[in-house]
Amino acid sequence: MSDLDFDKMTRDFLLGESKNTPSGQSYIQSLMEIVNSISPRTKTDAHRLSIAKNHLREVRKNYRRLEERVQVLEEQVKVLEEGR
Repeated sequence: MSDLDFDKMTRDFLLGESKNTPSGQSYIQSLMEIVNSISPRTKTDAHRLSIAKNHLREVRKNYRRLEERVQVLEEQVKVLEEGR
């Protein structure tokens, strides 16, 4: 027997809940592209832009770490559930 729940799929589709939302990585990439396309007019703007780029790099790095941690935790939960 198939694990597909067509009633739930239909409900989700009709309610608009089946829409895929962009990942956090997509948002970060989009912000990086926007920040990289900005050309500063003053030294102050250049400095602020540099700080923003550094912050985005840190956000991206921390996001990757969080994704890896979530994956490890999900695997641990799966193992624990299988042990029941």
